[in-house]
Amino acid sequence: MNTKYKILRLFITCLLVFLAASCEKDFLDKEPLDSVSVQGFWKTKADVETGLAGVYSRLQENFLGYERVYLEGLSDNAALYNVNWNQRYIFEMSLGTIAPDVGTGEKDAFMHMWSSPYRAITSCNLFLDNVDRAADDMLPAELNKFKAEVRFIRALAYFDLVQLFGDVPIYTKYFETLEDGNMAKSSKADVYALIEDDLNFAISNLDDVAYSGHAVKGSAQALLGRVLLTEEKWAEAATVLKQIIDGGKFSLSNSYKDLFLVDGQANPAVNCEIMFSTNYAAGDPQRLSPSPAGYDVAMAVWALLQPFKDFADVYQMTDGSTPPQSNDSVYNNRDPRLDMTMKLPKETWKNPETDEEQVITDPGYTGFVMEKYVDLSKIPITGATAPTTTQDYVHLRYADVLLMYAEAQNEAVGPGATVYAALDTVRARADVGMPAVDQATYNTQATLREYIRNERRVELAMEGIRYFDLKRWKIAEEKLNGKATVGTSPMVFLPKHYYLPIPQTEIDKNPNLVQNPDYQ
Repeated sequence: MNTKYKILRLFITCLLVFLAASCEKDFLDKEPLDSVSVQGFWKTKADVETGLAGVYSRLQENFLGYERVYLEGLSDNAALYNVNWNQRYIFEMSLGTIAPDVGTGEKDAFMHMWSSPYRAITSCNLFLDNVDRAADDMLPAELNKFKAEVRFIRALAYFDLVQLFGDVPIYTKYFETLEDGNMAKSSKADVYALIEDDLNFAISNLDDVAYSGHAVKGSAQALLGRVLLTEEKWAEAATVLKQIIDGGKFSLSNSYKDLFLVDGQANPAVNCEIMFSTNYAAGDPQRLSPSPAGYDVAMAVWALLQPFKDFADVYQMTDGSTPPQSNDSVYNNRDPRLDMTMKLPKETWKNPETDEEQVITDPGYTGFVMEKYVDLSKIPITGATAPTTTQDYVHLRYADVLLMYAEAQNEAVGPGATVYAALDTVRARADVGMPAVDQATYNTQATLREYIRNERRVELAMEGIRYFDLKRWKIAEEKLNGKATVGTSPMVFLPKHYYLPIPQTEIDKNPNLVQNPDYQ
């Protein structure tokens, strides 16, 4: 490869990975697509693979990556420590301090929720607009598989946007000028239609194999199931999710705890459950700038997410009964997922090999600290060890498929054998071993609905999913508004908060963009 071509490849990689980095405040600032250097790149399959790597790298940004767990602090599961250097102003969001012009700096949580998905979408569109130039170097099936991976990622990004903001602009082409990007909002229905179209294309063209770092057919089916569930298309969701179950490509991990740790994620007996994730690797950890950070430091040292006691109280006793609501020795004989999800009061964290203890800087407010995703074998955990924090964030896993199927099928037709079987499978995981659902008690659609919702809360705890569940079930006001949290101010969740305001900085730049209702 000559020097000129090496420079060209480096250019396109940087363009895809850091698109708009020259002005991080505006995802639309970029070089024209039709520059000679860009046109000259898309010639070979190797070029396409390089471009694809750039698209995947977008998943490491903010809430598309490891920081997604901070969304738990916008739910009734956990309190956000109010000095969060990773996502500024996210604690204030839980207090209802959500306004178009608040927290919209380039490093602020609210802005990231808008800009990171759109940067991913822009990279996807650049790829899709150019990949056919390399068609002569690939078989048609290979070309379509590359497109399918990228359309899956585009669907993932649009799904975040429509859940967070409602009506949003749709971009399906990489536009050449800033003015081309000044588009009005499309309806939620149109956004969901695009998401479904992208995912159906992905399902038709991705390999029907186990997940190993790139999106596969099961990844797209699982995401489509979640999308359809959010749209309350119960029967359609159940059908898609049952296809995954019957397909046999995925199964439950033999270890709930190890699913969220590096060594476990490399173990076939564990990673058989993972269906899609944001990947990190040695030399490419969760965060190096502006200072080393990641799950281990953020949770085990700074305690940035602290589960609420009343959340701990929803975990059943090991016999399936409701736990006593007292203050002291109530954490014995409980669902094992409780102790694998959070550090309990009076519990000591020690390195299992050296017996060295972890000191938490500020154990804080609730008496509990997030443990899921924390690797205790790295104790003592410090800023110096943060560059080794490389646990993948798991977006989709088979346990969620089983729970989504149980919910969709119960909503579509009510309790039935397949619903109970899906729930019992999740509860019977090797290192969990919880008893089967009491069918005599949970034998109506309404009672089973509440059981399924609690099982989702427990199984998927601290994974960034509860916030979206509360909103799609339309119970966020009931569960969040007035809830005590850090300090003296309660959480605030009003009807308008089902959708966030569009950042004022985006309104100012796009004359066709109209602010969301109640944020005018």
